[in-house]
Amino acid sequence: MGNKQIKQHLETAQKTGILKISLQRLQDFPPQLKTYPNVLKTLDLSENRFEVIPQEIGRFTLLKHINLSGNRLTTLPDVLGDLVKLEVLLVMDNFLTRIPRTLANLKLLKTVNLSNNQITEFPVMFCGLKQLSVLDLSRNKIASVPSDVKDLQVTELILNQNQISSLSEDIAECPKLKTLRVEENCLQATSFTPKILKESKICNLSVDGNLFNSKAFTSLPGYDDYMERYTSVRKKMF
Repeated sequence: MGNKQIKQHLETAQKTGILKISLQRLQDFPPQLKTYPNVLKTLDLSENRFEVIPQEIGRFTLLKHINLSGNRLTTLPDVLGDLVKLEVLLVMDNFLTRIPRTLANLKLLKTVNLSNNQITEFPVMFCGLKQLSVLDLSRNKIASVPSDVKDLQVTELILNQNQISSLSEDIAECPKLKTLRVEENCLQATSFTPKILKESKICNLSVDGNLFNSKAFTSLPGYDDYMERYTSVRKKMF
């Protein structure tokens, strides 16, 4: 994208608050953004070649939606935690290995998608964010889900295609969790304890592709309790 095109996009964004510079093979943050007025509410830099997101992004404190997916990012800047109005954070299809703890400041976050990265530890900084509804961590390298997960406020948690062999039964204490997807991991059937199956609010549990067969799962203590919740929800849908 040439300077003329970027200038046009920036001029339009000043009126709309929406800046979309995707699919342009950009490697460097457009220098014009470093002195750009704080008017942006949506910033889409997806499908480029960024390896680093500069500190200047912290200036855009009105942002509600950021899409950084499809780049070459290995880290995110701590200043993202300054974007306290952010509601949607999309950073899938990158090379992230860790998530900054400052994201715990983003009290208005509703949707976070970090799928297809290189994250090895469950990002506990999202636990306790009361507006967060969907957290997608699929296709990473997470090996365990810690007890901190009990404070997660999401209704849907997606952990498919990780390396999870340890699932804290405290996940049953998640106050709003209805859908848990843990397909294609390294879990044993016994990972799904009676506490999870009987006492949680989970009514949609996807477990295919782990280290057990369906018979082992349906034989678990508490499975009938889970199925009651599942069936009840299905009846309401149809």
